Amino acid sequence: MTAETETETRVFYDAIAEDYAEHFRDAMARRPLERALLSAFAELVQPDGEVADLGCGPGEVTGYLAARGLRVFGLDLSKGMLAVARREHPGLRFVQGTMRELDLPDGGLAGAVSWYSSIHTPVDELPALFAELYRVLAPGAPLLVAFQAGDEPRRLVEPFGHPVTLDFLRRRPGDVAAVLAGVGFDVFSRTEKSADASLGETAAQAFLLARR
Repeated sequence: MTAETETETRVFYDAIAEDYAEHFRDAMARRPLERALLSAFAELVQPDGEVADLGCGPGEVTGYLAARGLRVFGLDLSKGMLAVARREHPGLRFVQGTMRELDLPDGGLAGAVSWYSSIHTPVDELPALFAELYRVLAPGAPLLVAFQAGDEPRRLVEPFGHPVTLDFLRRRPGDVAAVLAGVGFDVFSRTEKSADASLGETAAQAFLLARR
């Protein structure tokens, strides 16, 4: 993600942070498959290691992982989202930063989650993004990547009435798995589910589990 794209993404999420958090409040309670995948990820993490929720938004996934016993922190571009996350999860650590240049040592993380946080990164920049995640993970550490499956992007215009616009990029699971493998990850699990209209989903959802 270029600096320009990051700015657009940050402005978008700063504008909608409060409405987004309210709209998706307790979303995990209505998503048993997602809970199962996050719980499986948590079991794969080595005890006492630190885990990052990269692109954490309002912090629901961060909180869920913490409740599973992980030592986890959240990172996001958006100050607005981080303000919500800190308010909703006061016992957890949330920091502002970019996934493309993580202020973390090589091999320092016991696991990482990219929960719909690579969906604004152009496809030609995905290898560099995933290479950065590979760099900060310890050998054998798990990575869970979630994204919308498909070929055509979705453009959101003035969500919740705010004057902002952003593209949401959909990808084929096999293509994302190939990029992960190309930078050194072992992708050992692929899960895809159809869009659930009752949850407001407009595309199939994909989840890849990989290890460093």
